[in-house]
Amino acid sequence: MESVSVFGIRIDNITLEEASRTVEEYLMEDGLKTISTPNTEIVMNAKDDEYLRRIINESDLVIPDGIGLIYGSRIRKKPLKERVTGFDLSIKLLEIANKKGYSLFLLGGKEGVAKRAGENIKIKYPNIRLAGYHHGYFKGSHTGHKDYEEELEIIDKINKSKPDIIFVGFGFPRQEIWIAENKNRIYGKVIIGNGGTMDILSGDSKRAPEIFQKLGLEWLYRLIREPKRIKRQVVLPKFMLYVLFSKDAIQ
Repeated sequence: MESVSVFGIRIDNITLEEASRTVEEYLMEDGLKTISTPNTEIVMNAKDDEYLRRIINESDLVIPDGIGLIYGSRIRKKPLKERVTGFDLSIKLLEIANKKGYSLFLLGGKEGVAKRAGENIKIKYPNIRLAGYHHGYFKGSHTGHKDYEEELEIIDKINKSKPDIIFVGFGFPRQEIWIAENKNRIYGKVIIGNGGTMDILSGDSKRAPEIFQKLGLEWLYRLIREPKRIKRQVVLPKFMLYVLFSKDAIQ
């Protein structure tokens, strides 16, 4: 699979439809495949962090979930085909699971979020087998407590439920760390760190209106709704400056 390197982070050059076909193939294979969903903010955080770069690069599929990555790649004449969001690929996974009767485990969110997400999923995708769910507020690898008793109990719960697909919604970098540290002892076919997807599926949050999505301005919509995000959003202009003034930023 063709990829583009952004500050040393591998971004697979893939469309949503191509990613969908790829994960459909994963679901027919043995072993657990991991999916990372870096956006511009994640890339900027991982740029100077060797561990985060490594765990993202070791994922089986790394999708370009940030409009800044698309613009930056075009500026440096290494164009990524299109933005592929973790939310959109997660919905594709649900559609595939509904069609083929695959099972799903939901891990993440505050108490009750995963449960509500599961209930809503079952209404819209009745052929999915909901293997189980658990909130994301526990001590484990993502909080610096690897092999903590609660983490081991959750992994055992996941494995006993025999899921095909696992959604992990802790937010970056916790979900990436948790997946990387535990992937070798989790039974399943596909595991994806998909941030706030579960909050949207539960009805606790809303996605940006379609016009914002098409224009690549979901970040602006979130900023308008949550002005305190301004401290996080300053990474976007920083990223573009790095791209403009560093020839080696994107290869």
